[in-house]
Amino acid sequence: MIAFVSGPVAALAPTTAVIEVGGIGMAVQCAPGTLAALRIGQQARLATSLVVREDSLTLYGFADDDERQIFELLQTASGVGPRLAQAMLATHSPDALRVAVATGDEKTLTAVSGIGKKGAQKLLLELKDRLGEPVGAHAAGQGIGAPVSASWRDQLQAALIGLGYATREADEAVAAVAPQAEEALAAGGRAPVPQLLRAALQTLNRAR
Repeated sequence: MIAFVSGPVAALAPTTAVIEVGGIGMAVQCAPGTLAALRIGQQARLATSLVVREDSLTLYGFADDDERQIFELLQTASGVGPRLAQAMLATHSPDALRVAVATGDEKTLTAVSGIGKKGAQKLLLELKDRLGEPVGAHAAGQGIGAPVSASWRDQLQAALIGLGYATREADEAVAAVAPQAEEALAAGGRAPVPQLLRAALQTLNRAR
């Protein structure tokens, strides 16, 4: 197992970072919040989890070991593959997920794209006692289900700037996708940052 990769960031894409390790470029699948903290040319260290399939080897990257551990534990539930587990961590912090499971909070889980009410109920049942106790801010009694980023705008802008776009371009792209985010929020959900990032990139590509 590859526990982590460390080295300069060689390239960034909407869902992938390439980290140069010993002269080899390692492609690592990352959530938008993780990608937003990376800059091309700067040193980075990502905790990683290698997912082996018959036809592929995929390396998933995380900001720290806690995220990687939760990523792997989430997949012990039936029906949860690496993509859904990563989507859950793109929407909620590890502690938010721990608290949601411990308190039976369906709403927090259904905020994740791809999880409906029945799916959330099943996950709460299967993951009970598997994720452990909150270890960070939630242990001190902060709100349940807080997203990884305080603002979808900040998270999206940081991801775009990390991909090499100018601040002005990032601001314009964020404004262009704002109606989509507001629609999701008005429906009682959370702004789907991964989908918003893809839409923002499409907007920027059309503008060039």
